[in-house]
Amino acid sequence: MNNFLRILFVFLVLALVMPAYAEQAKALTGKVLETMNSGGYTYLQMDNNGKKIWVALPKTKVEKGQNISVSPGTEMQNFQSKTLNRTFDSIIFSGGVLGPQGGTETKSPGSMGSAVAVAEKIQVDKATGPDAYTVGEIYQNSRKLEGKKVVVRGKVVKVAAGIMKKNWIHLQDGTGGTGSNDLVLTSDNLPKVGDVVTASGTLFNDKDFGGGYKYKVIIEQADIKP
Repeated sequence: MNNFLRILFVFLVLALVMPAYAEQAKALTGKVLETMNSGGYTYLQMDNNGKKIWVALPKTKVEKGQNISVSPGTEMQNFQSKTLNRTFDSIIFSGGVLGPQGGTETKSPGSMGSAVAVAEKIQVDKATGPDAYTVGEIYQNSRKLEGKKVVVRGKVVKVAAGIMKKNWIHLQDGTGGTGSNDLVLTSDNLPKVGDVVTASGTLFNDKDFGGGYKYKVIIEQADIKP
């Protein structure tokens, strides 16, 4: 093997292994000092290389004194949690706990796995008006509806309040299939789980807020009314 081929081989190996090392370097690792669950999320304080940091991630079973690694995320300053009634000077929103091979063990709040499974059969009448759609129709026509106002009526099946200065609402109306029956909205309004509401807002596709908050379809700045 001549020198050129040797150098090329080394670069190819580095190209394959360096991303994995870089990802591991970004992981936040340490001992859990304090933990609490609220609004569908786990908040934990951990000792990361001698520095105490707060991390929020999808609800996960975590125990005080446990050594864990979590994926990197988005840092928020002076974040106020309404469900905990406290303000964090700094908190990192992570996609979840990392497994032995560096993969996340918990579902990202914006992933397909964040869709809420309900035992009851939901059946809500479609909203009225020219911009009205069912949840299933919104997914089916999402590309054509990009950046447009939509109106949807459904039952609130999950609420996460005050995350990234938004309230995150999961809405279902009984339409759609796996991956297209659970619609996420962001809003300043704060309905309760079980409420049947009508929401109007702007539709976006493939929205990535960082920290694992990725949505195939989402309704932003929704105005939610009974």
